[in-house]
Amino acid sequence: MNTTPDEPSKVEGFDRRSLQGVANLDLLAEIPTDVHEKSSARSLKLGLEAADSIEDRTITTFSRGPQPAFAGIKTFLKAPYCEDISEVDQFDVAFLGIPFDTGTTYRPGTRFGPQSVRNISALYDGYNLDLAVDLQQEISMCDAGDVFVIPGNIEKTFDQIDKAVSYIMQKGTFPVIVGGDHSIGYPTVRGIAKNFDGNIGIVHFDRHIDIMEKDMDERMHTTHYYHATNIPNVRPENLVQIGIGGWYGARHGLKVARERDTTVITIGDLENMGIDKAVEAALEIAWKGCDAVYLSFDIDVVDGGIAPGTGSPEPGGLIPREALKALRQVAAEGIIGMEVVEISPPYDTSESTAQLGCRAILDVLGTMVKTEQIGSRSAKGKRPGTQGIHGEPLGGWDPKSILDPEATRRG
Repeated sequence: MNTTPDEPSKVEGFDRRSLQGVANLDLLAEIPTDVHEKSSARSLKLGLEAADSIEDRTITTFSRGPQPAFAGIKTFLKAPYCEDISEVDQFDVAFLGIPFDTGTTYRPGTRFGPQSVRNISALYDGYNLDLAVDLQQEISMCDAGDVFVIPGNIEKTFDQIDKAVSYIMQKGTFPVIVGGDHSIGYPTVRGIAKNFDGNIGIVHFDRHIDIMEKDMDERMHTTHYYHATNIPNVRPENLVQIGIGGWYGARHGLKVARERDTTVITIGDLENMGIDKAVEAALEIAWKGCDAVYLSFDIDVVDGGIAPGTGSPEPGGLIPREALKALRQVAAEGIIGMEVVEISPPYDTSESTAQLGCRAILDVLGTMVKTEQIGSRSAKGKRPGTQGIHGEPLGGWDPKSILDPEATRRG
């Protein structure tokens, strides 16, 4: 050891201040705590003071806040439930569930995906050392509930999804969409594209190509990007699909991908290029001639041994650390919305798949806060009177800010 009282940070020639963790401790210390304090006061007002034997006087008799994680009514991250959807414009972010699995061609169960992500989200408090952000403090988020899907009728459900996503976009709130099977990828993009004046690229993480025109004579969870890229401002040359491979149902889709000149990045490409270079290439293609990018994350892009709770698992996929890093890279450039799909709780015995889906959302939102796209660090879309994750004032998000060259590196 060569440290001295005057040099406490140096150990054997290594400066611990160069560590991200040490540096981020200082950054986190600068984030205010007023939202947490007001949330605690609100919980005490609504849930009664605790029994006299309880020493921590922030604890309530009736659970009304984030703790205990296993108690309370489970919205996403225990955010306020936006029962009156006309008030969704008071929030930066809206979590929207789409409990639909009629488009599934193998194992069903993804209709229970939104609730499983809500349930496991209670484990988290929104505070992250890696990114040095505090989502509870820095963004206003609500749970908008679920779309009223029509079981057994894909086309009517598509219309419902389109209308729901379109409404949230019109209100200027960032949509976080959780399915459901991946057939919802078409109406979600449709709902966004009709409310955006500019071209939209898509970065799509998946083990499956999902670009057939029809599957078993219907539009299923294998067909969404054929139809999404028929939308005038969603061009096929800006569709990038990452993680494609395996042995399941690819022939027809690969033919369409070749005909439409989409970009397919396989697991082999990721191995050869590395995550950083592969995602950078994907972003260059997705953003070329576009004004925004939509992020679609199919949980089956992660190896089935790690994320078994999905409809069409495929070995040989990404590991969670790779997937989360790639998602953060995409989010850092700016996105207009995101979806997480194909979480099937009946096959998710340890909740690890739902937890990874939840982490995908948190890492994306945290990156957007860190890069000042959204929340209290952002100068965009500030609206007086908007509410924090537990009902306190914060800033807003303007979807048109994606057009501002200062908003993202690609502009």
